[in-house]
Amino acid sequence: MRVKPFEALRPPKNLVTEVAAPPYDVLNSEEAKAMAGEKSLLHITKPEIDFDPMPDEHAPQVYDKAVENFRLWQQRGWLVRDEKPCYYIYAQTMGSRTQYGYVLCAHAQDYVEGRIKKHELTRKDKEDDRMVHVEIQSANIEPVFFAFKHQQELEDIIAQTVQGPSEYKFTDENGFGHELWVIADDALIARISELFTEKVDAFYIADGHHRSAAAARVGAERAKKNPDHNGSEEYNYFMAVCFPEDQLKVLDYNRVLRDLNGLQPTQVIGMLGDKFDVMCMGEEIWAPDELHTFSMYLEGKWYKLRARPGTYDDTDPIGVLDVTILSNHVLDAIFGIKDLRTDSRIDFVGGIRGLGELKRRVDSGEMKIAFALYPVSMKQITDIADTGNIMPPKTTWFEPKLRSGLAIHTF
Repeated sequence: MRVKPFEALRPPKNLVTEVAAPPYDVLNSEEAKAMAGEKSLLHITKPEIDFDPMPDEHAPQVYDKAVENFRLWQQRGWLVRDEKPCYYIYAQTMGSRTQYGYVLCAHAQDYVEGRIKKHELTRKDKEDDRMVHVEIQSANIEPVFFAFKHQQELEDIIAQTVQGPSEYKFTDENGFGHELWVIADDALIARISELFTEKVDAFYIADGHHRSAAAARVGAERAKKNPDHNGSEEYNYFMAVCFPEDQLKVLDYNRVLRDLNGLQPTQVIGMLGDKFDVMCMGEEIWAPDELHTFSMYLEGKWYKLRARPGTYDDTDPIGVLDVTILSNHVLDAIFGIKDLRTDSRIDFVGGIRGLGELKRRVDSGEMKIAFALYPVSMKQITDIADTGNIMPPKTTWFEPKLRSGLAIHTF
Protein backbone atom coordinates (compact mmCIF):
# COMPACT_ATOMS: atom_id res chain seq x y z
CA MET A 1 0.00 0.00 0.00
CA ARG A 2 1.20 3.50 -0.80
CA VAL A 3 1.33 5.54 2.40
CA LYS A 4 3.12 8.64 3.57
CA PRO A 5 3.65 10.67 6.73
CA PHE A 6 2.23 14.19 6.83
CA GLU A 7 2.60 17.53 8.62
CA ALA A 8 -0.55 17.38 10.70
CA LEU A 9 -2.50 20.39 11.89
CA ARG A 10 -3.16 19.61 15.56
CA PRO A 11 -4.36 21.39 18.68
CA PRO A 12 -1.79 22.32 21.34
CA LYS A 13 -1.71 19.84 24.22
CA ASN A 14 -3.57 22.14 26.60
CA LEU A 15 -6.44 22.64 24.12
CA VAL A 16 -6.97 19.12 22.79
CA THR A 17 -10.07 18.37 24.86
CA GLU A 18 -11.64 21.68 23.81
CA VAL A 19 -10.91 21.22 20.09
CA ALA A 20 -11.38 17.46 19.55
CA ALA A 21 -14.97 16.43 18.81
CA PRO A 22 -17.13 13.48 17.79
CA PRO A 23 -17.32 12.83 14.03
CA TYR A 24 -19.76 14.90 11.99
CA ASP A 25 -22.18 12.03 11.35
CA VAL A 26 -22.87 10.85 14.91
CA LEU A 27 -24.59 14.06 16.02
CA ASN A 28 -27.48 15.93 14.50
CA SER A 29 -27.24 19.71 14.22
CA GLU A 30 -29.11 20.41 17.47
CA GLU A 31 -26.93 17.96 19.43
CA ALA A 32 -23.78 19.47 17.92
CA LYS A 33 -24.89 23.00 18.80
CA ALA A 34 -25.54 21.99 22.39
CA MET A 35 -22.19 20.22 22.73
CA ALA A 36 -19.86 22.65 20.95
CA GLY A 37 -17.68 24.89 23.09
CA GLU A 38 -15.93 27.94 21.70
CA LYS A 39 -12.95 26.01 20.25
CA SER A 40 -14.74 22.80 19.21
CA LEU A 41 -13.99 21.35 15.79
CA LEU A 42 -17.77 21.03 15.36
CA HIS A 43 -17.74 24.68 14.25
CA ILE A 44 -15.75 23.44 11.22
CA THR A 45 -17.36 20.04 10.61
CA LYS A 46 -20.95 21.16 11.36
CA PRO A 47 -20.80 24.94 10.79
CA GLU A 48 -24.59 25.30 10.54
CA ILE A 49 -24.48 25.46 14.36
CA ASP A 50 -23.09 29.02 14.12
CA PHE A 51 -26.36 30.32 12.62
CA ASP A 52 -29.62 31.19 14.35
CA PRO A 53 -31.91 29.88 13.08
CA MET A 54 -29.82 27.05 11.70
CA PRO A 55 -29.99 26.76 7.89
CA ASP A 56 -29.83 23.55 5.87
CA GLU A 57 -26.39 22.03 6.38
CA HIS A 58 -25.81 22.05 2.60
CA ALA A 59 -26.56 25.77 2.15
CA PRO A 60 -23.76 27.81 0.49
CA GLN A 61 -23.32 30.04 3.55
CA VAL A 62 -22.71 26.94 5.67
CA TYR A 63 -19.85 25.79 3.45
CA ASP A 64 -18.44 29.35 3.51
CA LYS A 65 -18.60 29.34 7.30
CA ALA A 66 -16.63 26.09 7.40
CA VAL A 67 -13.81 27.69 5.41
CA GLU A 68 -13.86 30.83 7.57
CA ASN A 69 -13.75 28.83 10.82
CA PHE A 70 -10.95 26.57 9.61
CA ARG A 71 -8.86 29.67 8.81
CA LEU A 72 -9.69 31.27 12.18
CA TRP A 73 -8.79 28.15 14.18
CA GLN A 74 -5.31 28.27 12.61
CA GLN A 75 -5.01 32.03 13.02
CA ARG A 76 -5.88 31.81 16.71
CA GLY A 77 -3.42 28.99 17.38
CA TRP A 78 -6.11 26.43 18.14
CA LEU A 79 -4.71 24.29 15.30
CA VAL A 80 -0.92 24.31 14.80
CA ARG A 81 1.06 22.58 12.06
CA ASP A 82 3.80 20.07 12.90
CA GLU A 83 7.25 21.09 11.76
CA LYS A 84 7.88 17.95 9.68
CA PRO A 85 5.94 15.00 8.21
CA CYS A 86 5.25 12.41 10.90
CA TYR A 87 3.33 9.23 11.49
CA TYR A 88 1.14 8.99 14.58
CA ILE A 89 -0.15 6.15 16.74
CA TYR A 90 -3.71 6.58 17.96
CA ALA A 91 -5.13 4.46 20.80
CA GLN A 92 -8.79 4.11 21.72
CA THR A 93 -9.91 2.46 24.94
CA MET A 94 -13.42 1.18 25.55
CA GLY A 95 -13.83 -0.64 28.85
CA SER A 96 -10.96 -3.12 29.20
CA ARG A 97 -10.12 -3.17 25.47
CA THR A 98 -7.63 -0.85 23.72
CA GLN A 99 -6.96 -0.73 19.98
CA TYR A 100 -3.91 0.96 18.40
CA GLY A 101 -3.73 2.29 14.85
CA TYR A 102 -1.43 4.25 12.54
CA VAL A 103 -2.51 7.74 11.51
CA LEU A 104 -1.17 8.17 7.99
CA CYS A 105 -2.02 9.26 4.47
CA ALA A 106 -3.26 6.65 1.99
CA HIS A 107 -3.18 7.09 -1.78
CA ALA A 108 -6.47 7.85 -3.58
CA GLN A 109 -5.46 5.74 -6.58
CA ASP A 110 -5.37 2.68 -4.35
CA TYR A 111 -9.06 3.32 -3.70
CA VAL A 112 -9.78 3.72 -7.42
CA GLU A 113 -7.90 0.52 -8.25
CA GLY A 114 -9.55 -1.51 -5.49
CA ARG A 115 -6.65 -2.01 -3.09
CA ILE A 116 -8.57 0.07 -0.56
CA LYS A 117 -11.51 -2.29 -0.31
CA LYS A 118 -15.08 -1.45 0.52
CA HIS A 119 -17.95 -3.57 1.80
CA GLU A 120 -20.78 -1.03 1.53
CA LEU A 121 -22.42 0.97 -1.25
CA THR A 122 -22.21 4.75 -1.10
CA ARG A 123 -24.92 7.31 -1.82
CA LYS A 124 -24.02 9.99 -4.33
CA ASP A 125 -25.63 12.81 -2.32
CA LYS A 126 -23.50 11.99 0.72
CA GLU A 127 -20.40 11.61 -1.44
CA ASP A 128 -21.11 15.00 -3.02
CA ASP A 129 -21.43 16.69 0.38
CA ARG A 130 -18.15 15.22 1.67
CA MET A 131 -16.44 16.10 -1.62
CA VAL A 132 -17.44 19.76 -1.24
CA HIS A 133 -16.03 19.85 2.30
CA VAL A 134 -12.71 18.33 1.19
CA GLU A 135 -12.47 20.55 -1.88
CA ILE A 136 -13.25 23.89 -0.24
CA GLN A 137 -10.90 23.27 2.68
CA SER A 138 -8.10 21.58 0.68
CA ALA A 139 -7.99 19.30 3.69
CA ASN A 140 -9.15 16.02 5.18
CA ILE A 141 -10.56 17.38 8.43
CA GLU A 142 -11.68 13.95 9.66
CA PRO A 143 -9.93 10.60 9.12
CA VAL A 144 -11.38 7.44 7.65
CA PHE A 145 -11.15 4.18 9.58
CA PHE A 146 -9.21 1.33 7.91
CA ALA A 147 -8.20 -2.17 8.93
CA PHE A 148 -5.25 -4.17 7.62
CA LYS A 149 -4.27 -7.79 8.00
CA HIS A 150 -1.72 -8.83 10.61
CA GLN A 151 1.87 -7.69 9.98
CA GLN A 152 4.12 -8.46 12.90
CA GLU A 153 6.78 -5.76 12.54
CA LEU A 154 4.17 -3.00 12.19
CA GLU A 155 2.49 -4.26 15.34
CA ASP A 156 5.89 -4.44 17.08
CA ILE A 157 6.50 -0.78 16.20
CA ILE A 158 3.18 0.13 17.80
CA ALA A 159 4.06 -1.82 20.94
CA GLN A 160 7.45 -0.08 21.21
CA THR A 161 6.08 3.39 20.50
CA VAL A 162 3.37 3.28 23.14
CA GLN A 163 5.95 2.54 25.83
CA GLY A 164 7.05 6.17 25.51
CA PRO A 165 5.23 9.36 26.51
CA SER A 166 2.13 10.29 24.52
CA GLU A 167 1.25 13.69 23.10
CA TYR A 168 -2.43 13.56 24.11
CA LYS A 169 -4.35 11.48 26.65
CA PHE A 170 -7.93 12.15 27.65
CA THR A 171 -11.34 10.59 28.23
CA ASP A 172 -14.35 11.75 26.21
CA GLU A 173 -17.96 12.37 27.26
CA ASN A 174 -18.81 8.67 26.67
CA GLY A 175 -16.02 7.43 28.93
CA PHE A 176 -13.85 6.28 26.00
CA GLY A 177 -10.11 6.90 26.23
CA HIS A 178 -8.07 8.55 23.47
CA GLU A 179 -4.26 8.75 23.30
CA LEU A 180 -1.87 9.90 20.54
CA TRP A 181 1.87 9.40 20.05
CA VAL A 182 4.00 11.24 17.46
CA ILE A 183 6.57 9.29 15.41
CA ALA A 184 9.14 11.84 14.21
CA ASP A 185 12.27 9.69 13.89
CA ASP A 186 13.33 9.66 10.22
CA ALA A 187 14.63 6.09 10.20
CA LEU A 188 11.46 4.75 11.83
CA ILE A 189 9.27 6.76 9.46
CA ALA A 190 11.15 5.28 6.49
CA ARG A 191 10.74 1.75 7.88
CA ILE A 192 7.00 2.18 8.43
CA SER A 193 6.58 3.41 4.85
CA GLU A 194 8.61 0.46 3.58
CA LEU A 195 6.60 -2.09 5.57
CA PHE A 196 3.23 -0.81 4.39
CA THR A 197 4.49 -0.72 0.79
CA GLU A 198 6.03 -4.19 0.79
CA LYS A 199 4.02 -6.18 3.35
CA VAL A 200 0.45 -4.83 3.33
CA ASP A 201 -1.59 -5.74 0.25
CA ALA A 202 -4.88 -4.03 1.11
CA PHE A 203 -6.72 -1.67 3.40
CA TYR A 204 -10.30 -2.48 4.37
CA ILE A 205 -12.70 0.39 5.00
CA ALA A 206 -14.28 -0.16 8.40
CA ASP A 207 -15.97 3.26 8.62
CA GLY A 208 -15.77 6.13 6.17
CA HIS A 209 -16.93 4.82 2.78
CA HIS A 210 -18.28 8.23 1.74
CA ARG A 211 -15.19 10.13 2.91
CA SER A 212 -12.94 7.69 1.02
CA ALA A 213 -14.96 8.05 -2.17
CA ALA A 214 -15.03 11.83 -1.82
CA ALA A 215 -11.26 12.05 -1.28
CA ALA A 216 -10.64 9.93 -4.37
CA ARG A 217 -12.92 12.16 -6.43
CA VAL A 218 -11.18 15.32 -5.23
CA GLY A 219 -7.80 13.80 -6.10
CA ALA A 220 -9.03 12.94 -9.60
CA GLU A 221 -10.42 16.45 -10.14
CA ARG A 222 -7.19 18.10 -8.97
CA ALA A 223 -5.18 15.79 -11.25
CA LYS A 224 -7.26 16.79 -14.29
CA LYS A 225 -6.50 20.46 -13.63
CA ASN A 226 -2.76 19.92 -13.21
CA PRO A 227 -0.91 19.45 -16.54
CA ASP A 228 2.22 18.36 -14.63
CA HIS A 229 0.42 15.78 -12.46
CA ASN A 230 2.67 12.84 -11.54
CA GLY A 231 0.79 11.12 -8.71
CA SER A 232 3.02 12.26 -5.87
CA GLU A 233 1.17 15.51 -5.15
CA GLU A 234 -0.36 15.93 -1.71
CA TYR A 235 -3.91 16.02 -3.15
CA ASN A 236 -3.47 12.36 -4.14
CA TYR A 237 -3.42 11.38 -0.46
CA PHE A 238 -6.07 11.36 2.25
CA MET A 239 -5.92 10.80 5.99
CA ALA A 240 -6.76 7.46 7.60
CA VAL A 241 -6.33 5.64 10.89
CA CYS A 242 -5.29 2.06 10.12
CA PHE A 243 -5.78 -0.64 12.76
CA PRO A 244 -4.58 -4.24 12.66
CA GLU A 245 -7.77 -6.21 12.06
CA ASP A 246 -7.20 -8.52 15.00
CA GLN A 247 -7.57 -5.56 17.38
CA LEU A 248 -11.01 -4.54 16.13
CA LYS A 249 -14.38 -5.63 17.42
CA VAL A 250 -17.56 -5.23 15.40
CA LEU A 251 -20.74 -4.53 17.35
CA ASP A 252 -24.22 -5.65 16.42
CA TYR A 253 -26.49 -3.41 14.33
CA ASN A 254 -30.12 -4.03 15.16
CA ARG A 255 -33.54 -3.37 13.62
CA VAL A 256 -36.84 -1.94 14.89
CA LEU A 257 -40.12 -1.87 12.90
CA ARG A 258 -42.97 0.59 13.19
CA ASP A 259 -45.76 -1.91 12.43
CA LEU A 260 -46.50 -5.61 11.97
CA ASN A 261 -47.60 -5.27 8.33
CA GLY A 262 -51.24 -5.82 9.31
CA LEU A 263 -50.49 -9.06 11.16
CA GLN A 264 -51.32 -10.11 14.70
CA PRO A 265 -48.40 -11.04 17.01
CA THR A 266 -49.51 -14.69 17.03
CA GLN A 267 -49.49 -14.70 13.22
CA VAL A 268 -45.95 -13.28 13.17
CA ILE A 269 -44.72 -16.00 15.53
CA GLY A 270 -46.46 -18.67 13.47
CA MET A 271 -44.93 -17.44 10.21
CA LEU A 272 -41.47 -17.31 11.80
CA GLY A 273 -41.87 -20.98 12.68
CA ASP A 274 -41.60 -21.88 8.98
CA LYS A 275 -37.89 -20.96 8.86
CA PHE A 276 -36.80 -20.66 12.50
CA ASP A 277 -36.93 -22.54 15.76
CA VAL A 278 -38.78 -20.06 18.00
CA MET A 279 -38.35 -20.10 21.79
CA CYS A 280 -39.88 -17.65 24.26
CA MET A 281 -37.15 -16.42 26.65
CA GLY A 282 -39.43 -14.42 28.95
CA GLU A 283 -39.34 -10.77 29.99
CA GLU A 284 -35.59 -10.52 30.73
CA ILE A 285 -33.45 -9.12 27.92
CA TRP A 286 -31.87 -11.92 25.90
CA ALA A 287 -29.03 -11.36 23.40
CA PRO A 288 -28.07 -13.67 20.51
CA ASP A 289 -25.24 -15.95 21.58
CA GLU A 290 -23.99 -17.36 18.25
CA LEU A 291 -24.24 -16.95 14.48
CA HIS A 292 -27.65 -17.65 12.92
CA THR A 293 -29.49 -16.88 16.15
CA PHE A 294 -31.60 -13.76 16.58
CA SER A 295 -33.31 -12.01 19.45
CA MET A 296 -36.84 -10.69 18.93
CA TYR A 297 -38.78 -8.40 21.28
CA LEU A 298 -42.54 -8.38 20.84
CA GLU A 299 -45.34 -7.43 23.26
CA GLY A 300 -43.09 -7.35 26.32
CA LYS A 301 -41.38 -10.69 25.71
CA TRP A 302 -38.03 -11.76 24.25
CA TYR A 303 -37.78 -14.65 21.82
CA LYS A 304 -34.82 -16.67 20.55
CA LEU A 305 -34.94 -17.40 16.82
CA ARG A 306 -32.56 -20.02 15.43
CA ALA A 307 -32.34 -20.14 11.64
CA ARG A 308 -32.81 -23.63 10.27
CA PRO A 309 -30.39 -25.18 7.75
CA GLY A 310 -31.44 -24.18 4.27
CA THR A 311 -32.13 -20.57 5.22
CA TYR A 312 -28.48 -19.66 4.65
CA ASP A 313 -25.59 -20.67 2.39
CA ASP A 314 -22.27 -21.28 4.14
CA THR A 315 -20.43 -21.19 0.79
CA ASP A 316 -21.66 -17.69 -0.09
CA PRO A 317 -20.04 -14.75 1.78
CA ILE A 318 -23.29 -12.77 1.52
CA GLY A 319 -25.74 -15.65 1.86
CA VAL A 320 -24.20 -16.76 5.13
CA LEU A 321 -24.67 -13.38 6.85
CA ASP A 322 -27.33 -13.07 9.52
CA VAL A 323 -28.44 -9.73 8.05
CA THR A 324 -29.18 -11.59 4.80
CA ILE A 325 -31.16 -14.30 6.60
CA LEU A 326 -33.20 -11.70 8.49
CA SER A 327 -33.75 -9.54 5.41
CA ASN A 328 -34.87 -12.42 3.17
CA HIS A 329 -36.91 -14.58 5.54
CA VAL A 330 -38.31 -11.98 7.97
CA LEU A 331 -38.19 -8.36 6.85
CA ASP A 332 -39.16 -9.11 3.24
CA ALA A 333 -41.15 -12.35 3.49
CA ILE A 334 -43.22 -11.40 6.56
CA PHE A 335 -43.17 -7.60 6.78
CA GLY A 336 -42.84 -6.63 3.11
CA ILE A 337 -39.70 -4.50 3.64
CA LYS A 338 -37.65 -4.86 0.46
CA ASP A 339 -35.34 -1.83 0.52
CA LEU A 340 -33.66 -1.17 3.86
CA ARG A 341 -32.28 2.15 2.61
CA THR A 342 -35.59 3.76 1.73
CA ASP A 343 -38.42 2.06 3.67
CA SER A 344 -39.61 4.42 6.41
CA ARG A 345 -41.11 1.54 8.43
CA ILE A 346 -37.68 0.36 9.62
CA ASP A 347 -35.03 2.01 11.75
CA PHE A 348 -31.61 0.86 12.94
CA VAL A 349 -30.00 0.88 16.37
CA GLY A 350 -26.23 0.58 16.86
CA GLY A 351 -25.11 -2.05 19.34
CA ILE A 352 -23.41 0.51 21.56
CA ARG A 353 -26.90 1.52 22.76
CA GLY A 354 -27.61 -1.97 24.04
CA LEU A 355 -30.73 -4.12 23.75
CA GLY A 356 -32.39 -1.97 26.38
CA GLU A 357 -32.81 0.68 23.68
CA LEU A 358 -34.76 -1.82 21.55
CA LYS A 359 -37.02 -2.58 24.49
CA ARG A 360 -37.52 1.13 25.23
CA ARG A 361 -38.54 1.97 21.68
CA VAL A 362 -41.03 -0.88 21.48
CA ASP A 363 -42.44 -0.32 24.98
CA SER A 364 -42.93 3.39 24.20
CA GLY A 365 -45.27 2.51 21.33
CA GLU A 366 -43.00 4.16 18.77
CA MET A 367 -42.09 0.73 17.39
CA LYS A 368 -43.94 -2.59 17.38
CA ILE A 369 -41.17 -5.19 17.15
CA ALA A 370 -37.38 -5.36 17.42
CA PHE A 371 -34.72 -7.76 16.17
CA ALA A 372 -31.16 -8.06 17.51
CA LEU A 373 -28.42 -9.80 15.53
CA TYR A 374 -25.17 -11.52 16.42
CA PRO A 375 -22.31 -9.26 15.27
CA VAL A 376 -20.46 -10.00 12.04
CA SER A 377 -16.75 -10.78 12.35
CA MET A 378 -13.81 -8.94 10.83
CA LYS A 379 -13.11 -12.11 8.82
CA GLN A 380 -16.58 -11.93 7.28
CA ILE A 381 -15.96 -8.28 6.37
CA THR A 382 -12.59 -8.95 4.76
CA ASP A 383 -13.90 -12.05 2.94
CA ILE A 384 -16.71 -9.98 1.44
CA ALA A 385 -14.37 -7.13 0.46
CA ASP A 386 -11.81 -9.57 -1.01
CA THR A 387 -14.46 -11.20 -3.22
CA GLY A 388 -15.79 -7.84 -4.43
CA ASN A 389 -19.14 -8.31 -2.73
CA ILE A 390 -21.20 -5.69 -0.92
CA MET A 391 -22.84 -6.16 2.46
CA PRO A 392 -26.49 -5.32 3.00
CA PRO A 393 -27.09 -1.87 4.51
CA LYS A 394 -26.54 -1.26 8.24
CA THR A 395 -24.54 -4.40 8.90
CA THR A 396 -21.50 -3.19 10.84
CA TRP A 397 -21.12 -0.88 13.82
CA PHE A 398 -17.64 0.02 15.07
CA GLU A 399 -17.06 1.63 18.43
CA PRO A 400 -15.41 3.77 19.68
CA LYS A 401 -15.71 6.27 16.85
CA LEU A 402 -12.54 8.07 15.80
CA ARG A 403 -12.22 11.41 17.55
CA SER A 404 -11.98 14.26 15.06
CA GLY A 405 -9.43 17.04 15.45
CA LEU A 406 -6.44 15.09 16.78
CA ALA A 407 -4.79 15.44 13.36
CA ILE A 408 -5.80 17.15 10.09
CA HIS A 409 -4.21 16.62 6.67
CA THR A 410 -3.99 19.59 4.27
CA PHE A 411 -2.97 19.72 0.60
